[in-house]
Amino acid sequence: MVQVALIQQAYKQNKQATQSYTAEKVQEAATKGAQLVLLQELHSSEYFCQSENVDFFDYALEFEKDCAYFAKIAKECKVVLVTSLFERRSVGLYHNTAVVFEKDGSIAGKYRKMHIPDDPGFYEKFYFTPGDLGFEPISTSLGKLGVLVCWDQWYPEAARIMALKGAEILIYPTAIGWFDADNEDEKERQREAWMAVQRGHSVANGIPVVSINRVGFEKDSSGVIDGIRFWGSSFVYGAQGELLALGSVDSEEILYFSWDKKRSEDVRRIWPFLRDRRIEMYGDILKRYCN
Repeated sequence: MVQVALIQQAYKQNKQATQSYTAEKVQEAATKGAQLVLLQELHSSEYFCQSENVDFFDYALEFEKDCAYFAKIAKECKVVLVTSLFERRSVGLYHNTAVVFEKDGSIAGKYRKMHIPDDPGFYEKFYFTPGDLGFEPISTSLGKLGVLVCWDQWYPEAARIMALKGAEILIYPTAIGWFDADNEDEKERQREAWMAVQRGHSVANGIPVVSINRVGFEKDSSGVIDGIRFWGSSFVYGAQGELLALGSVDSEEILYFSWDKKRSEDVRRIWPFLRDRRIEMYGDILKRYCN
């Protein structure tokens, strides 16, 4: 069994306070036995993609500093740590990047977000270049982690490829929430759809799926929209889609679960979906649209 912790938190109005809070929670999780600690999307800052503002690119200038900060935390706490950072790769080239740190503080691997949304309040195409590292599981001392990021959640192709390449668990750092102007029925439809599509990934691939989302209301600094109320609800589904952990919609908390790595083997023996795939018939999946 691998003990896993999901840290669901709110932005603390500045980077220093937010990172300090995160560090405290990683330490708390480690003290309670967590070996793998998972953080939400862009956890060191506000969700700045609510508007298009070139000043926010400055956040990525501290990518190396941020890596050093979280490497130190991973080493001190002796945990494998999954982070989500804003990466400046070159002049005018930026990525939404998950960095995984080993227990000794070394970098086990990176994943650059592949699917980039562009919707009101989620203007990520303005900031992020689509990833170019592919869907490659990251090997760690605890197993092969299929790390994806937020908008990737809606694409079964990404989950499937990770599973086919040996990922033993799917992990999605996330930033998603409601607009207060939406009615309550619409809000719940959105949240349930978000959970349902990811539950499907766990069933279709026979591996656990973990999503770590932020909470709290974050006002749009540009004033174009009122802001986003992040709906938390961080969760874990097991290899048959069974709910193993679920966070609240409005509270900071640490969720824990025990990752039974043998469980996937058992499930895949009785539900051999990978065995029965008709790979010779799937050529159309490479088309944008099939007439």
